[in-house]
Amino acid sequence: MNQPAQRFATYEDLFDLPDHLIGEIIHGQLITQPRPAPKHALASSGLGMKFGDPFQYGRGGPGGWWIMDEPELHLGPHILVPDLAGWRRERMPTLPDAAYFSLAPDWVCEVLSPGTARIDRAVKMPLYAAHEINWLWLLDPDIRTLEVYSLSNGHWLLEGTWKDDDAVRAAPFAEVVLQLDDLWAPEAKPPSGE
Repeated sequence: MNQPAQRFATYEDLFDLPDHLIGEIIHGQLITQPRPAPKHALASSGLGMKFGDPFQYGRGGPGGWWIMDEPELHLGPHILVPDLAGWRRERMPTLPDAAYFSLAPDWVCEVLSPGTARIDRAVKMPLYAAHEINWLWLLDPDIRTLEVYSLSNGHWLLEGTWKDDDAVRAAPFAEVVLQLDDLWAPEAKPPSGE
């Protein structure tokens, strides 16, 4: 029995998505996910704000980085949208004119959620390694953890795992202390009278 030919997703398919979805093309397949939930967005935004002044602007830190929220990465045939990414300015002195980046970043952070964790870990992590991204952070606001990986001989090496209210100094941003509990949404309190 003949199987119908499978159509590979194209860049144009991303333009047809509703505004409430983020689209990626991985191994020829269109992968969609909803915009981040509030806890996810808070953790991602908080991390970007923490690193903006010292690493992008050089205020209270070494500078020398571009730090971006949800940049569109064109890595070979794949189109990926990490939650955060950073490029050392020595590798990318100016921003591209295109609406996407074809130069792999030096650092990527994925903020995990129940709907994205499987793809982030099993599909995107190997692609980031294959494109020689040196640092990968996995931030999980539901279980309040941060995992930091470095690339070693094409494989991810776990540098450390932190949780809850730990104070973190982790490469490639070890010059600044990251207080993890600054990234987490406050715990919901039960209504009074319960």
